[in-house]
Amino acid sequence: MVMATVAVEHIAPVIFNNNHNNFAHVRKSSFFDPQQNGALFAKLMIGDALRRRVESIDHESCDPGDEDTFFVGDLGEVYRQHMRWKKNLPRVKPFYAVKCNPDPQVIKLLAGLGTGFDCASKAEIEQVLNMGVDPSRIIYAQPCKTNSYVRYVANQGVKQMTFDNADELRKIAKLYPGAELFLRILTDDSSSLCRLSLKFGASLDSTDELLALARDLGLNVVGVSFHVGSGASDPLAFLKAVQDAAHVFKQAAAYGYDLKTLDVGGGFCGESFEAMAHVLREALDQYFPPTIDIIAEPGRYYVATAFTIACNIIARRTIEDPTTGEASYMAYVNDGLYGNFSSIMFDHQHPVAKVLRTGGQTLYNTPFAEACPAGTNGGIEYSIWGPTCDGIDRITDSIRFDQELDVGDWFYFEDMGAYTKCSATKFNGFSDAHDVIYVCSEPGARALMGM
Repeated sequence: MVMATVAVEHIAPVIFNNNHNNFAHVRKSSFFDPQQNGALFAKLMIGDALRRRVESIDHESCDPGDEDTFFVGDLGEVYRQHMRWKKNLPRVKPFYAVKCNPDPQVIKLLAGLGTGFDCASKAEIEQVLNMGVDPSRIIYAQPCKTNSYVRYVANQGVKQMTFDNADELRKIAKLYPGAELFLRILTDDSSSLCRLSLKFGASLDSTDELLALARDLGLNVVGVSFHVGSGASDPLAFLKAVQDAAHVFKQAAAYGYDLKTLDVGGGFCGESFEAMAHVLREALDQYFPPTIDIIAEPGRYYVATAFTIACNIIARRTIEDPTTGEASYMAYVNDGLYGNFSSIMFDHQHPVAKVLRTGGQTLYNTPFAEACPAGTNGGIEYSIWGPTCDGIDRITDSIRFDQELDVGDWFYFEDMGAYTKCSATKFNGFSDAHDVIYVCSEPGARALMGM
């Protein structure tokens, strides 16, 4: 028998099995086989959590905020991604990129699994340290740091950090001479969703000069880092980056540095992970002996597929074609580009709406939830808009469903765990904090979390 644990996070930290919360419960189901495919089991649990939540809400009489957007997060999916990582990149220790989704339960789980953490600010470092993570498991992977933040990490004993320019070296020499430094090098990230080389990374023409300056300043350079861009799609980008890093290792040796660690950054996507891991694994074995430690900074890889979001249709506008008389609809939902869908703007994402509930029926993970095939004229056409007063706040230009959807109905969007709630704003006075209902579809993760 499998116990399916669910908990809700409000703005305060999650308390599992919080009995005074209507949505925190332990569900026992004798027909679930724990040996079934984890992803299939996850669908059942996510669907149950979504159904329980939306069926408890009467939009005609509920209190303000009851029908707000909410997430369902499956910690079991994060666990499965970690096992997948260990299988394909056993030599590479992941340092989770907190910026991608600083969800406290994700961080707690990954800390229990032994990962490190890639942090970009004082707030992220403080959050991870407060989870009881040892400072040695944190890398301050921000080549251009705020002075006061450098002093903070020095006081906290977080030694590992990156640099890519001479001014940063002088800053570190003044504020934290005992730091353990990684020289971040420029890479070809032209195949990535979000290019980082426009902002960070020392060119190979400048690495020799930077290593010389680090030596003259008496600083401890311990490794090299690179990043092939967020959401990279070309596995060969890793090959060239590893080759360049090996060259910088040789340069460092000429200045008396015995580099111990290579940080291969992020850019890993679930869809292309095996292909990327294969190229990276072979490149590492070719250019770096087993004595060199390898770390990485995956973010979206761990969490993108672990979170589903549900949005309520708060208003509807009917548009009638003057020629054909056909009606289409503008559906206004309670989340948008200034909220959890900001990734449409800056992360080049294309969330696809599915029907969660309409006409008193919950349709999650059924054929009736799906949109009509693209390019067909079947069904009813909708555009989906966010709640703010800005005209750019549009989630979907055009999508067709067989059902006529109305105010009070619900959409859901899958794969919403990366760069969503962490970048939501309060524009127009809307909240940037939303409930997260946690489920856990893997026994190993439940054991670690005490669920």
